[in-house]
Amino acid sequence: MAIKSSTITTTSTTKSLFLSFTLLSLFSVSLFIFYFSSSTTQPTNSVSRNTLLSSQNSIKVYVANLPRSLNYGLLQQYWDSDHPDSRIPTDPDHPISTTTTHFSKATKYPPYPENPLIKQYSAEYWIMGDLETPQEMRTGSFAKRVFDPNEADVVFVPFFATLSAEMELGSGSGAFKKKAGNGDYSRQKEVLDFVRNTNAWKRSGGRDHVFVLTDPVAMWHFREEIAPAVLLVVDFGGWYRPDSKSSNGSPSDMIHHTQVSLLKDVIVPYTHLLPRLLLSENQKRHTLLYFKGAKHRHRGGLVREKLWDLLVNDPGVVMEEGFPNATGREQSIKGMRSSEFCLHPAGDTPTSCRLFDAIQSLCIPVIVSDNIELPFEGMVDYSTFSVFVAVSDALRPNWLVSHLRSFSEKHSNEFRKNMAKVQSVFVYDNGHPGGIGPIPVDGAVNHIWRKVHQKLPVIKEAIVRERRKPANTSIPLRCHCT
Repeated sequence: MAIKSSTITTTSTTKSLFLSFTLLSLFSVSLFIFYFSSSTTQPTNSVSRNTLLSSQNSIKVYVANLPRSLNYGLLQQYWDSDHPDSRIPTDPDHPISTTTTHFSKATKYPPYPENPLIKQYSAEYWIMGDLETPQEMRTGSFAKRVFDPNEADVVFVPFFATLSAEMELGSGSGAFKKKAGNGDYSRQKEVLDFVRNTNAWKRSGGRDHVFVLTDPVAMWHFREEIAPAVLLVVDFGGWYRPDSKSSNGSPSDMIHHTQVSLLKDVIVPYTHLLPRLLLSENQKRHTLLYFKGAKHRHRGGLVREKLWDLLVNDPGVVMEEGFPNATGREQSIKGMRSSEFCLHPAGDTPTSCRLFDAIQSLCIPVIVSDNIELPFEGMVDYSTFSVFVAVSDALRPNWLVSHLRSFSEKHSNEFRKNMAKVQSVFVYDNGHPGGIGPIPVDGAVNHIWRKVHQKLPVIKEAIVRERRKPANTSIPLRCHCT
């Protein structure tokens, strides 16, 4: 009888164990399936996920104590000038600076220029505005400002380098690449002399310093000296050039002052010049492909002229000369909002603000630029709302138009929905006077700092490696790791 009872107990225990094991297995499989599906499904825009992952992190930023004359004081100088920009027929800022609407000398944070040649590069203004905003208003900012350089992850150099360069270029003096009589050169030198004499620079060799160089010619005279720093640039156009002094003349040899790399530098968006179109406001588009800009470009932009000749007489394609200024701006708004696709060929540099105007206009970008680098890749998947075309394919007669016509209405609408999800990612303007106030949590400024944050391990490693090198070691400042 005892034996029978023992057998029943053992059988019952075995069934219980089997049931528990089965339930545990099912739970494990469910977890696996959930994890696998979550990790392999790529969202159109990982902004929300990125925000969630970054919510417990921040980057500690110390702002170098440059004289005000190199940032907001320089803006005041711009508005005080009575000279319109010599490069454009109508300077939208000139009437302001020549009438009684002069900004008061007491204006601590003057507005950034509306001149489109300058405004497209205004990242420096919005990044600085966020850091100048009182801390209690910066709850949505990824960058945490600290006031001791020893506590900082990076040192932000608050020089409005683009404004400085554009003021010199717009003056028409012809002195930009010279030293004598060049106000921009003098300001660049002042910045460099200041930061190189700080303990923070000496400690890191400048590797943890951040410069905003959205204009391709910003800090033109001192690029070699700031090459180790983190550079915020719109692309790498104008940086890579063959080293004429190299022993073998190989194009792979780059001169020292063109040291840019995706390992340490950050690609940032241009400031869009056209207003945002909401998906709910989108209407039927009757034009297949639209482009507005200069036909004739240099270097990699020669493809633009060839594309122009191939497409200009094609039905459904609109090719217009001009820049989105004054009436040209209204033409661009109308053209982009009424077209399915917007052409984005390489110009003097691989990219331009035209791409970001297209995104805000919900016009599907057609990118014909083999060497393009784009902002926030890894956070934003451009292939879900853009068409990438190799230059060699685009230059085949009739190929590009046929390719675009092959997209179904459903496919185009899906691209447009995906584009609407990322429009805010490329917006700098926080809607506050002087840029002083809370910034959009998922806007451009926060994304820039998140990208810099990703570089921190590389920055710290470079600093440590540099410290262990013997004195008088000479290593060229070159980097081909893009």
